[in-house]
Amino acid sequence: MRMTVPFLSKQRFYAFFCVFFVLFLSPIAKAVEIQQVTSPGGIKAWLVEEKSIPIISMEVIWKGGAVATPKEKAGLAYLAASTMDEGAGELDSRAFQKRLSDNAISLSFEANKESFAGSLKTLSENKDEAFHLFELAITNPRFDQEPVDRIRNQILISLNQKKSDPGSIAGRRWFELAFGDHPFAVPTNGFMETVEKLTLEDLKSFKQAQIAKDNMLVAVVGDINADDLAKLLDKTFGKIADKASLPNVPEIEPEGINGPVVDVTEMDIPQSRVIFGGAGVKREDPDYYAAYVLNYILGGGGFSSRLTEEIREKRGLVYSVYSYLSPFQTVGLHMGGFGTSNKAVGEAISLVKAELEKVRNDGVSEEELASAKTYLNGSFPLRLSSNNRIANIMVSMQLSNLPPEYLDTRADLINSVTMEDVKRVAARLMDPGKLVITVVGKPEGL
Repeated sequence: MRMTVPFLSKQRFYAFFCVFFVLFLSPIAKAVEIQQVTSPGGIKAWLVEEKSIPIISMEVIWKGGAVATPKEKAGLAYLAASTMDEGAGELDSRAFQKRLSDNAISLSFEANKESFAGSLKTLSENKDEAFHLFELAITNPRFDQEPVDRIRNQILISLNQKKSDPGSIAGRRWFELAFGDHPFAVPTNGFMETVEKLTLEDLKSFKQAQIAKDNMLVAVVGDINADDLAKLLDKTFGKIADKASLPNVPEIEPEGINGPVVDVTEMDIPQSRVIFGGAGVKREDPDYYAAYVLNYILGGGGFSSRLTEEIREKRGLVYSVYSYLSPFQTVGLHMGGFGTSNKAVGEAISLVKAELEKVRNDGVSEEELASAKTYLNGSFPLRLSSNNRIANIMVSMQLSNLPPEYLDTRADLINSVTMEDVKRVAARLMDPGKLVITVVGKPEGL
């Protein structure tokens, strides 16, 4: 006997799917109880105790990052992140990595545009050794010539490859056009000519300038209590500088993004790569949640988004098209992109602009708004599925000046977005006449 299943539209399917998350997985979010720990030495951290698994994860962010280095030193933060775990104290690169491996410790660093981050993951029984190695890496990195040259060569190879990668070219060109002489225009991993000239003294100066207590945020999740963490905080971070030495990076007003422009970099490839974007919102902006919901409807919702429906489903012009918010500290951006055949570039860009104009003039439907809220709230608990993910979210919350109770209030903030909010934000942000668009390929129809 065959069963018949009633047809569900994509939006109804995603809504149904996320109701399952809300009913059965949302208790995960409620179970996250954040403690604010202050060590005897005054170092602060957010902690979530999780005794069920003997693992501890720590995420650390230092404000600064790539924008806090001069253009002639572009790539310095990236090189530092790639070499800070290549030996520290009395341990050279091989010995340091062996100590990590022998104790099943994961330790790494990452450079971003506006921050420098460190990650640590360890079995709780090895926590003293893990935090000690992290302390060595941030207080006394060796920056020996051999590992620095080895890592530098790897970065140079990657940068050389990016010169022929359409997506990388389009992304770099977008930031150059949008921000001109502002530090935001400089890529985090630098240029070949700047990375080649970076010295060991540059790396030491970077560590001294950016690794400090006053620009540091810490989040820890796992099998550790507040008293033990407080002691480890002082041992791990007590010796770093009290104050960072960072330049004043000017904020960028939305009008400072240099649109409208359509820029083409010719490359003899069958498909063109397109990136488009303009002004968005910062995280503290009162319109952030309305913009977040609106972006999901426009291009952030995968197969349920308007851009996918119009450009892929109805016309088959692209494999994927997307949009997203980038709420940096310095500027808020609303970005997107797609790849398509050269002959379809002009049509696809026109369709993107048409959807922006449509949502700007007409807003969204009640069904779209309800489905977006259901998905955004229902899928969030999946992001709390491991210690390191929770730690990453917590340190990002601190960076965005969100309170510990944000995890409990997030759903209410999203649910409070109204049709009027969405229409107001659409009028503010969705202006196709102010887009910066970069194209790499041999596009037609522009």
